[in-house]
Amino acid sequence: MNNPKKILIFSHAYFPHWVGGAEIALKEITNRISPEACEFHLVTLGSIEPTFEQMGNITVHRLRIFGSFGRGGICHTIAKYLFIPVAFFKGLQLQKKQQFDVFWTLMATYGGFSALFMKLAYPKKEFVLTLQEGDPIEYIMGRLGIFKPLYRAIFSHADKVQVISNYLAQFARDMGFKGEPIVIPNGVDIEHFSKQIDKKVIEKKEGDIILITASRLVKKNAVGDIISALALLPENYKLLIAGTGELESSYKLKAKNYKLDDRISFLGYISHEQLPAYLQQSDIFIRPSLSEGLGNAFLEAMTAGIPVIATPVGGIPDFLTDGETGIFCEPNNPESIVRAIMRLEDIELRNRIISNAQSMVRNTYSWNLVAKAMCDILKS
Repeated sequence: MNNPKKILIFSHAYFPHWVGGAEIALKEITNRISPEACEFHLVTLGSIEPTFEQMGNITVHRLRIFGSFGRGGICHTIAKYLFIPVAFFKGLQLQKKQQFDVFWTLMATYGGFSALFMKLAYPKKEFVLTLQEGDPIEYIMGRLGIFKPLYRAIFSHADKVQVISNYLAQFARDMGFKGEPIVIPNGVDIEHFSKQIDKKVIEKKEGDIILITASRLVKKNAVGDIISALALLPENYKLLIAGTGELESSYKLKAKNYKLDDRISFLGYISHEQLPAYLQQSDIFIRPSLSEGLGNAFLEAMTAGIPVIATPVGGIPDFLTDGETGIFCEPNNPESIVRAIMRLEDIELRNRIISNAQSMVRNTYSWNLVAKAMCDILKS
């Protein structure tokens, strides 16, 4: 039997306290790859004990920079930047003991620099770059300043680039990747989101139509446009906002100013385990994004059996065809959101979209398919 490939992963965030689409993807993929095929070690930031533990199929090495700190705030921001050199030196230490075959980073930022330095230190080792970025490319590039050449070096030194959408494949080419990016989308826990949940989590009166969004409350997700759209809709339309973020206070004030307090519920953070119940008991999922790498929240809503309204930006057109697997609205246009919602009053259209979307997710976005494809990349 061949020895397993030894993979060293760099990601500044991971379970249990900092979780987004990239972290969920890493967990779902590695849990489905046999330890006989790949042995995974992860270097990440941490604010909890222990600093070393086994989580699923990953051996996690946490770096306690500034001790304990929460997400957001100056300490967390500084820690993310300090993660780059500290994670690199931790990687050098681990490399001497483990002799890794592959260095893998989930995103080009933060961990991408650490993985680049490992590649420069060990040029004969494989460097795999995964792109999960959801922020606008202009925003990413604007933050780099004098470090743009070093950022581009991440792409030019990568041996393989795996991306979750065709949009990010073009980004990799633009940044200087010499090969052809491999498009493997993120998946969905189909059983988790499609299994019917009887427990009621939403108070719904007869005639109510419940809109829901599951989003970080940041500019790119444009939740404020949904609030503006709600003001243009009849009073039986209600909105659930699942998520937290820097714009939460601003959105609550906007809801108050629009006199929508009794029609909008700010749910705060809803865990991955709880989310299916909220989706299944809602009527329409909306996120009028200004940018998206792919958008797992849309796929999860499709799996849960509700129609999706989204903007044709980033990786969304990879899975959403207007009138077939969802409805498009225009970015920065609340009136367009209202028109999209009104289209779903057509019951035949609504049912066709739900059926088509569920079939598409099952056939294309299964985590088992994703994990098999990633295993092939890491072992090749």
